[in-house]
Amino acid sequence: MDTHGVVHSLFGAPRALIGVIHVGALPGTPSNRKNVAAIADEAVREARVYEAAGFHGLAIENTHDRPYLKSSVGPEIGAAMTVVGSEVRRGVSIPLGIQVLAGAINLWAIAIAHACNASFVRVEGFVFAHVADEGLIESTAGSLLRYRRTIGAENVRVFADIKKKHSAHAITADVDIVETAKAAEFFQANGVIVSGVSTGQPADAGEVAAVSSAVSIPTLIGSGITPENIGNYSSAAAFIVGSSVKQDGLWEHPLDERRVLAVVRAFQRLPAPC
Repeated sequence: MDTHGVVHSLFGAPRALIGVIHVGALPGTPSNRKNVAAIADEAVREARVYEAAGFHGLAIENTHDRPYLKSSVGPEIGAAMTVVGSEVRRGVSIPLGIQVLAGAINLWAIAIAHACNASFVRVEGFVFAHVADEGLIESTAGSLLRYRRTIGAENVRVFADIKKKHSAHAITADVDIVETAKAAEFFQANGVIVSGVSTGQPADAGEVAAVSSAVSIPTLIGSGITPENIGNYSSAAAFIVGSSVKQDGLWEHPLDERRVLAVVRAFQRLPAPC
């Protein structure tokens, strides 16, 4: 449970909806076709749709930069994401988060968040290790939190994925998701994220409930939330929504305002958090 009130302190509500902006392919990546200004304009338009619908926060993610690099991006990605984040912060008033894919490029996320006055980062590879699409991803908690302290970014909250999607967890099969969440809490994450096996796939409701009852930091849902299933996750403190609000429910499609509003209406029907 979120006994420290992290979600309320960030979003001004006891439970939050966070809309994902899948940033267009950035300079130097195979699918890039637009300049940074045009990419930022698109992100701001989506941010305004989310805000008008009643979402509590946003997260920008360089999802279109496929194939992702493992544990490294060039300075052009960091610079472009900072521009996009800054434009979104100017365009809307709700809190912003940053994720840089893929494979534990968490220092970049902290740096970008600090530069554009974002409130949180979503990180993978915080504790333990897993095998992702990009290869072996190892824990970065120690270096990440030291870096956050070094640049004076302690106000940027760290939400850590546990049992990361698009990954194999055979090497930590003897460590269940609850123990992984406890380890992330022990290593001073500000929240943990539970997701399904891949983008758009729902998390296991039983795992979400077990994690939420085992840690004192907030448990967030990281994938697969729809108007139809959000009621299964009443123990969650926040919902990160990105695929179901797109046309045809596909993350790579444009945002669909009707789907955005449907998620908000379903969220508003949830019982008050305990």
